[in-house]
Amino acid sequence: MTAPSRTGGQILVDQLTLHGVDHIFCVPGESYLAALDALHDANITITVCRQEGGAAMMAEAYGKLTGRPGICFVTRGPGATNASPGIHIAKQDSTPMILFVGQIERGMREREAFQELDYRAAFGPLAKWATEVDDPARFPEIVSRAFHVATSGRPGPVVIALPEDVLTEMATVADAPRYQVIETHPGPAQMAELQKLLHGAKKPVALLGGSRWSEDAVQRFVRFAERFELPVACTFRRQMLFPADHASYIGDLGLGVNPKLLARIKEADLVLLVGGRLSEIPSQAYTLLDIPAPKQTLVHIHPDSSELGRVYAPHLAINASPTAFAAALEGVHPPASLPWSEGKKAAHDSYLAWSDPGEIKHPGALQMGQVMRHLREVMPTDTIFCNGAGNFATWVHRFWPFRQYGTQLAPTSGSMGYGVPAAVGAKRLRPDSPVVVFAGDGDFLMNGQEFATAVQYDLPILVVLLDNGMYGTIRMHQEREYPGRVSATMLQNPDFAAYARAFGGYGERVEMTEDFAPALQRALTSGKPAILHCILDPEAITPSMSLSAIREKALAEKN
Repeated sequence: MTAPSRTGGQILVDQLTLHGVDHIFCVPGESYLAALDALHDANITITVCRQEGGAAMMAEAYGKLTGRPGICFVTRGPGATNASPGIHIAKQDSTPMILFVGQIERGMREREAFQELDYRAAFGPLAKWATEVDDPARFPEIVSRAFHVATSGRPGPVVIALPEDVLTEMATVADAPRYQVIETHPGPAQMAELQKLLHGAKKPVALLGGSRWSEDAVQRFVRFAERFELPVACTFRRQMLFPADHASYIGDLGLGVNPKLLARIKEADLVLLVGGRLSEIPSQAYTLLDIPAPKQTLVHIHPDSSELGRVYAPHLAINASPTAFAAALEGVHPPASLPWSEGKKAAHDSYLAWSDPGEIKHPGALQMGQVMRHLREVMPTDTIFCNGAGNFATWVHRFWPFRQYGTQLAPTSGSMGYGVPAAVGAKRLRPDSPVVVFAGDGDFLMNGQEFATAVQYDLPILVVLLDNGMYGTIRMHQEREYPGRVSATMLQNPDFAAYARAFGGYGERVEMTEDFAPALQRALTSGKPAILHCILDPEAITPSMSLSAIREKALAEKN
């Protein structure tokens, strides 16, 4: 049967449909009107966003939750550069994503036409692959390749530029077959060697990270940990990879880590690193393991062979995805005795003590330890927690027990402004799950305009906005390095509760600990997107240290 003649825009949208795309996030632009027209009749849900950075972060969040490429459309020039933070997040977080960017007509190239940009040059370092379509007949080939590149090996973002005239030009071409994720499996000899190493270990520990996990893979690894009484930690912002209430869980490697957890990993004789890269944050600035040869026996499992041996020279390197590796673990059997089982119990007890918010006290009338305790009591286990970057995120990472896969959206790249758009993307995808954003005052306003998107689509996300009137993380570092010399970190903030109401959401100001619980209940029962504007004492910079204490310590060390 001869393929019909179609516009480039129609061919593009037909490819998205056959590859299983059910949702896209966009800011519309005149540069890709033909694609928007083709989407009019497609069975694809569209979320229209307020800024391209928010749209890209929503698509990245979709990729994190599903393992399928999140799809984003933006216009040329400033639209594309506005989306670049989302591309950077997808790259560092190993998230599958495809960004389609409108482009000038082919005949206008290299004249610096209106909003002209060389997308291969601009996005080449940020993306796994950046390209431009020159012929509408190549859409099936290029889109198919984009899906394979975004999902294979270490997943990541792809950027495809769409010249305006290519989208309107007619072509006759057959559709591509639906993409298939390229799986990498461990070999029998490698699994036998792993079993041998585990049988010879005295103090093993597992570290879980990266992407290409699934609910089934997490459960398989849980069963493996139970058979081996194995202590398990998660890397930075990957806590949803192992249930926090499990007896094998010993904590996470992020910022402000439990010192006892670090000591345990340093004292381990075998480290099983599954899926992650153990980059700067989880490795504590590359001090946790020796480089290039760790003193511990290192078994590194990663779906991209180029990551194996890149920083750490493993004793055993296994090129496999976490899903395939977890399946293969069913055939690995524990030794007759498990000499590390008591150590696992002590490590889990240490985690429980470290993550108990009840004993935390800090300056100010609003005590975040009690806030976290209340959230633990009333929010269900399927609550999706979203956050950007800042000291405020410590309250979630340290004190919320992640117990289900697919409940954490946080950028390992450390990007501010991620929480609100991620929450919108999550609620669009999972309308029945509660979605909570933790945001700082500086962090929120980086992409706070997407609260309007939540209102437009009737998405009752909850934003717990912690306001201390400054860029707190930078101020903390400032006091450590240049004590008493405050520069460029203070903020004058709006009434964020009124902000929420102005958009059509629910807003309430919270200043006292005892006011948080009833305010939370009112926000949840409002049925609207909500902001709880929580006023924090600026001194309450971390759960364990005040700003004054940090300053005094720095001054004492300098003197």
